[in-house]
Amino acid sequence: MTFDKHGVLEMAQLNFDKDRPKAENPIKINDVSLRDGHQSLFATRGRTEDMLPVAEMIDDAGYNAVETWGGATFDTMHRFLGEDPWERLRVLKKHMPKTPFSMLLRGQNVVGYRNYADDVVKAFVQRSIDNGMDIFRCFDALNDFRNFETAAKVIKDNKKHLQGVVCYTLNQPRLGGEVYNMEYYINKVKDLIEFGVDSVCIKDMAGLVAPYDIYNLVREIKKFTDTPINLHTHFTSGMGDLAIFKAIEAGVDIVDTCIGPYAYRTSHAAVEPLIMSLLGTNRDSGMDINKINAIAEEMEKYIPKYKHLDNNPKYATTDINVLLHQTPGGMLSNLVNQLKAMDALDKLPEVFRLLPKVRKQLGNIPLVTPTSQIVGVQTVNNVLFDSYEGEYAQITKEVKDLCYGLYGKTTHPIDPEVQKKALKDYPRGEQPITERPGSILEPEMEGVKEEFGDLAKDIDDEVLCALYPVTGKRFLKWKYGMEEVPADVKAKTMAEVEKEQELIRKALSGELTSKGKGTGRELEVTVDGETFTVEINDPNGPAAPQFKGRKKKEASADEAATGSVVAPIPGMIVECKVKVGDEVKVGDTLVVLEAMKMMNNLDAKAEGIVKEIKCDSGDSVAKGDLLLVVEPKA
Repeated sequence: MTFDKHGVLEMAQLNFDKDRPKAENPIKINDVSLRDGHQSLFATRGRTEDMLPVAEMIDDAGYNAVETWGGATFDTMHRFLGEDPWERLRVLKKHMPKTPFSMLLRGQNVVGYRNYADDVVKAFVQRSIDNGMDIFRCFDALNDFRNFETAAKVIKDNKKHLQGVVCYTLNQPRLGGEVYNMEYYINKVKDLIEFGVDSVCIKDMAGLVAPYDIYNLVREIKKFTDTPINLHTHFTSGMGDLAIFKAIEAGVDIVDTCIGPYAYRTSHAAVEPLIMSLLGTNRDSGMDINKINAIAEEMEKYIPKYKHLDNNPKYATTDINVLLHQTPGGMLSNLVNQLKAMDALDKLPEVFRLLPKVRKQLGNIPLVTPTSQIVGVQTVNNVLFDSYEGEYAQITKEVKDLCYGLYGKTTHPIDPEVQKKALKDYPRGEQPITERPGSILEPEMEGVKEEFGDLAKDIDDEVLCALYPVTGKRFLKWKYGMEEVPADVKAKTMAEVEKEQELIRKALSGELTSKGKGTGRELEVTVDGETFTVEINDPNGPAAPQFKGRKKKEASADEAATGSVVAPIPGMIVECKVKVGDEVKVGDTLVVLEAMKMMNNLDAKAEGIVKEIKCDSGDSVAKGDLLLVVEPKA
């Protein structure tokens, strides 16, 4: 039988042995389960304790590299899990000494949501290397590679691997059009090669890349470079593993996958079918499927601890709508969570309608962290607070920074009217910059040492506080026993999971007495002495079980009328910029509120005197909470 040649793929003799001869051109496979996998499926809440049982097994599986860190892990660990991000890196390295570690680095954004000063970038990258990092997947949300320069120098000076990233995004369902077309991506790859990267990653964060588009792109890239090409794509649209296969046929060198339990939906293609499908070809990975299956079985033991974080409202595994709105999974979950907290989930269709318009007005930028959050949160603000379309009544600090040029050069110029509104009274000036953002930022590390000197015990603590001053300070108080770790931050045990599952089982079987009204069963349930109101919906109904917490006191109409400040959206207090007795004028920023990782300045609506402050840095607040009382001038 004569087999057709699929690109560079050639057929060979089938051999299922674990020690089979090495293929002529084996595909290299990265595992991203321990970072992007659980970030995609359960909000980056995977804990180190549940990674250690499989760490040595993964190290022995034959991966090209394992992504263990970066992205949202640094933020989520210290903010929500009470874990030291640096310690995870050190501990995993002890258990996985053979396989190179990879991390996702947001260029000058490091692992945060703004561009940090060069001294912060240098300190972070150096400490990452010192703690065990080998490969730095370095990207910029605007594909402005000037934002790589500072990090790249440290990586190269330490002789570590610099992987340059082109963020893959679209304005239409398939590659082409006037903006994000073949020419755009070819030129970006050429820029990276000229930059001097060790490998190039095509980073498709939303699962948009189509099989034949990536085939053609890889073939074109291979015409002018031997630099290794790595494909990173998500499964969201359902095309993930199809795209990986066509990329392999085109000659891609490295692909990213997850182990079965952490794969699919908004995560990545599973590695198991890939291993089996490439047997008997010149691109056989050489990996032992039995070792991977053993890892998957071990992972399954701990998945129940995270099932409650799966907020996918659909039964379907794929969502082709991502090709229409180009929204990455993480960005979509942020939008949904923000609207839920505002009791405004019915506004989601309007958010989707406005999203492309806001994106275009902000320079047609790629949708990847942090620009995905910047566009998403601003769109939500426009839907909730604008009295007319395009008003931009509540502009986030990050949008103002973007309009000033602090994130770099946008794909297209920003809409002049939006830019003018954003830069009105902007502290740095109303004329945007064109130079590399990091070059105008003042050093930050010395200030961090002065501010957190008594709390930060070493350079790792200082870097954490430089990146996240408010939540970093709170974490260090937990770390050093100065404050009790909150119950909702502590790890959930399997015994607790089993108790919850039994509770749900009893509720659904009618063994608990219904107290409620409406479409579901509303029950009062006592667990370990604490009473909850639990609504158990009809399994065939539209909603999932809801656990209703107590609301904080909202501002009364009288308080709101005085010019007092209430939280317009749920979030965390970053800073209160005034103290009791201060005189304020209309437009003065009184409180900075972080919502969905974006900063919102809450301004004075009346001239007067600050009478009372009801919030402090680090406080979590609900929509409508009274934050500050202003007594108007007579």
